[in-house]
Amino acid sequence: VQLQASGGGLVQAGGSLRLSCSASGRTFSNYGMGWFRQAPGKEREFVVGITQSGLGTNYADSVKGRFTISRDNAKNTVYLQMNSLKAEDTAVYYCAASARLVLDTRPDLYGYWGQGTLVTVSS
Repeated sequence: VQLQASGGGLVQAGGSLRLSCSASGRTFSNYGMGWFRQAPGKEREFVVGITQSGLGTNYADSVKGRFTISRDNAKNTVYLQMNSLKAEDTAVYYCAASARLVLDTRPDLYGYWGQGTLVTVSS
């Protein structure tokens, strides 16, 4: 499956952004989806995951209550709504797909990755 992330940009602290990740090539609904991020000089970290059906989600503690993941299997797209953004949310955000039936937080368990979209939050 091919993934294309979009929606990043520059936003002030406290603001909002919505990221999108469009999939093509294979049956999107067969894949659990995750968002990861990587800040300069840091390792890639799990942000949130969503199951194939969209009924199950798992959020990193750092984003709980501020970020919301959703998916539209008819549009082959997963979204990440980010509210109350903080300077520490600044990173390149990647979407990833996993054929596993559990919500993984380890990036090595995701077989497919988008190219990343940069989110910069100014304080």
